[in-house]
Amino acid sequence: MNTKIPVNIVGNLVADPELTYGESGVAHAKLRVAVNQRIQGADGTWQDGEPVFHNVSAFRALAENASTSLRKGDPVTVSGELEFRAFEKDGEKREARRIVAETIGPDLRFGTAAYQRSSRAATAPEAEAGAGLQASPEAAQPAYSIATKGPVEWAPLGGPARNEISL
Repeated sequence: MNTKIPVNIVGNLVADPELTYGESGVAHAKLRVAVNQRIQGADGTWQDGEPVFHNVSAFRALAENASTSLRKGDPVTVSGELEFRAFEKDGEKREARRIVAETIGPDLRFGTAAYQRSSRAATAPEAEAGAGLQASPEAAQPAYSIATKGPVEWAPLGGPARNEISL
């Protein structure tokens, strides 16, 4: 069965993310997220409902960044696809479900975060497309300039950028 359903969840991490690397070197982080529904009683008071626990998997840079940035108890938002797997164990047919994350982030309703761009020279798709090629020094530079309040435009062959002023 290969049914994938888009999902978004908001909850808290039950444990620190577990980071492992597969045989091919691909990073895989396992996260466990508890989602707790709030229920309003007849008298108007709010109560916590039964928590629902979700297994979340993240791969590659997302896995590494999640394991570095997130800890047990952190409120998170996860967007991805719900994946179902059928398997047999001890002669019994079973099913498992997990969310394969496309994005994971802290829930900023409950705190603040300071974003820091990772130090990778190229993102995963760019690295796969240009395998064997050297990354340009510009690839590590930010794509947005605070000084000019606009995108940084890099000229080909290492010349001055078009938004730089030369005197």
